[in-house]
Amino acid sequence: MKRLLIAVVAALVSFPLSAADTLAVKAVAQDCSIYKFEPRQLIAPAALIGIGAIGSAIDDFKELDFGLRKPHDGGFVFEDVTQYVPVAGFYALKLSGVQSAHNYRDATVILAASYCITAVATKLVKVVADVERPNGLDNNSFPSGHSAVAFMGAEFLRMEYKDTSPWIGVAGYAVATGTALARIGHNEHWFTDLLAGAGVGILGTRAAYWIYPQVQKILFGKSMDRKREQGCSFMSLPYYNGESAGISLALQF
Repeated sequence: MKRLLIAVVAALVSFPLSAADTLAVKAVAQDCSIYKFEPRQLIAPAALIGIGAIGSAIDDFKELDFGLRKPHDGGFVFEDVTQYVPVAGFYALKLSGVQSAHNYRDATVILAASYCITAVATKLVKVVADVERPNGLDNNSFPSGHSAVAFMGAEFLRMEYKDTSPWIGVAGYAVATGTALARIGHNEHWFTDLLAGAGVGILGTRAAYWIYPQVQKILFGKSMDRKREQGCSFMSLPYYNGESAGISLALQF
């Protein structure tokens, strides 16, 4: 009885949680918020798209090439492959056992939604904008499709692994940036096309996370609201082993 009383008092005065308990609570908080729309999430993609659109009317800004632009005679370009590297990186890490925010099925559905949103948005803007490429081949320059896909994958990689390591997302964005700059180097796009493409790709991924609760319900007949309620539930149990006291958490996902 004495030990039980000590344990209860320990719980009431909130002994510090262990590192494992703290990480578990953080993971549950992420599970509850990852699908939530917040206006601040629009700032980065909206800024990129807006600067790209406005900059298209400013020749000195639009034609920035950082000394990369060179004549290109067509054929294979490596960015046809590197645009998919961030997405491939997700599956490589997943196969290696690195913990992500979603399992294979859910992540793949979110990724497919991201790609569809990004592809449709990119195509529509290309048709409306009707901007000629630097090489004069067509009028599909704005925004850059390769940049959109690369940054879509980079944002997806960041969202899935941001609680594991922020450097994974940084690596994805580095690859996406290199892919975008290569489009200038191969004389396929203007600088402003890259900015807008990056914004469209990031926005496409974030939109996919916002709508996924409804998508999951349609595809799998499950309510994400219920899943989130289950994911957020936990109970705390005080303990005392004769020498130290603390709180253990039981989490339900």
